Amino acid sequence: MIEVKHVTKKYGKAVAVEDISFSIKEGEIVGLLGPNGAGKSTTMNMLTGFIEQTEGDIIIDGYDMLKKPKKAKKEIGYMPEGVPLYTDLTVREFVQYMAEIKQVDKKTRKEKINQIIEKTGLKEVEKKLIKNLSRGYKQRVSMAGALVGTPKILILDEPTVGLDPKQITEIRSLIKELGKTHTVILSSHILSEVSQICNKVIIINKGKIVAIDTPENLENKVSNNNCVYVTVEDPENKVNNMKDKIKDIKKLELITENEDGTKQYMIEAQGDIDLRKNIFSEFAKENITIFELKKADSTLEDAFMKLIEGGNK
Repeated sequence: MIEVKHVTKKYGKAVAVEDISFSIKEGEIVGLLGPNGAGKSTTMNMLTGFIEQTEGDIIIDGYDMLKKPKKAKKEIGYMPEGVPLYTDLTVREFVQYMAEIKQVDKKTRKEKINQIIEKTGLKEVEKKLIKNLSRGYKQRVSMAGALVGTPKILILDEPTVGLDPKQITEIRSLIKELGKTHTVILSSHILSEVSQICNKVIIINKGKIVAIDTPENLENKVSNNNCVYVTVEDPENKVNNMKDKIKDIKKLELITENEDGTKQYMIEAQGDIDLRKNIFSEFAKENITIFELKKADSTLEDAFMKLIEGGNK
């Protein structure tokens, strides 16, 4: 569906993106991640044909973006960051205007407009001026504009930025639904959002790709199997002596003291040793009541930070 082959973008002597390559299959929902200035926006602008690459090839559904730009761009619906809309138009007028620009067949245009308005949940506000809508509805209008012309690929730049929790949930649900019939690329600073929505992640830093994988695989790569968190009732502070009683403990650290009198400790083992059995056994001997014992969770954010920090060294 999308092939990016050894693409570089230079602005004079400055290199914004350097020799990046990746492919995206039909029906995938892909998250494009990276810190500010990493090259995300440049990459998305090249994918949409808004700017041309200096070197390399971008193939959209079999069409070379430089050699056959009109055919390639026809397959793409783009929702830019910042929701740039014609705010003096009503919702229906805007979608209709986009249909005219994209030369949607006049015979089916009205039907297509109705379908898009329905799909994006805009039916109840279709006659309202865009400037009078909430941020959440404006995001939906922008997404409706991207859907005009039945593109196979949707490129969404920060689709939930500035929304409240309810609106974020609604837009996420809409993206998941659109992912059933479209290939979706989205850029987001909210890593938990990418982890929930996307089945593949591309992480870019300093213009280079540092990782391409599923969110699950990236999380597993940074998981700390020899680290546990234990919440206990320990008024006599006996936990502090456990490092001497359990020889395989490498590090024992108090994390929080809770209002109910319990304390949470982080306990790290030597090597890949699983300490949980020893903790249950030795804590019981000392009459330390365990309320909770769990392995340290790894997140996409952990993987992201580790990859970015590694690239900055």
